[in-house]
Amino acid sequence: MAGTDEEKGRSHVIAGAQGGAAAAGHVEQMLLQVAPGRFDAYENLLASLAGGQVWMLLWHGMPGSPDAQYGSMEVGGHAYAPCFTSPRELAASGWGRDHEVVSGRDVALTLYPDRCGLWLNPHTGGGGVGVPWPDLRRIAVGLDVLPAGPLQIAEPTLQVPQFYALLAQAAHRTPAVRALRRAWVQPALGEPYLAIGVEVYDGVPQAVEGVRMMMQQAVGGVPDGLAVSTVAMGDAYDPVALWMRVHASAFFDRDAYAAGPAWGPAR
Repeated sequence: MAGTDEEKGRSHVIAGAQGGAAAAGHVEQMLLQVAPGRFDAYENLLASLAGGQVWMLLWHGMPGSPDAQYGSMEVGGHAYAPCFTSPRELAASGWGRDHEVVSGRDVALTLYPDRCGLWLNPHTGGGGVGVPWPDLRRIAVGLDVLPAGPLQIAEPTLQVPQFYALLAQAAHRTPAVRALRRAWVQPALGEPYLAIGVEVYDGVPQAVEGVRMMMQQAVGGVPDGLAVSTVAMGDAYDPVALWMRVHASAFFDRDAYAAGPAWGPAR
């Protein structure tokens, strides 16, 4: 016999609450496994956050209001927004102001552009666990898209002159490209790879397509087993791009060979 609309609605609410509790329980389970050097456990925590939710402290305002403002704390000179992983942890903290339940992906999208991390359960005996903003960026963009940190970045020592030569030739034929840099990146998990930093005059779709074709033309010079990834030098949040701006000299620089760009706006 079919239930009434009221019963159906009540069942839906109960199911939703159970689902939220299950997601919170999984985040807390992964949190307990995090320890120094356990990058695999930390990666599992990030995956749980990406599919789960957190209870954010509101320093000002009410949930959903335009003036709502998350709490803030500073650890090691870096900003973090404190949160709890379940209603139980929220109650145990003694927090007396409002709070807001937010999906891990949504809070990551909110915090990382301000270079603010997320601190889980700061009230606990061990002080909780902090997730810095570069890892929130990975949650927001996709854990399978960006490499797992912390990253070890250095000048490449691998000799691949044919690839560099083909890449420089292809860059000469791609007017949108201003300069190319390179770095050797070792993620915390996964295989190391050669990063090619691409600086363009303007990040319009025409330039993006030009870069894709440039890499396609040079890929024949990549030795078997070598992973290569492109990095947009204009990305203000990419740690590899930030490193290359400071430490890597351009191995292709159009402005060094010509008076100005062949395409795009002036510098």
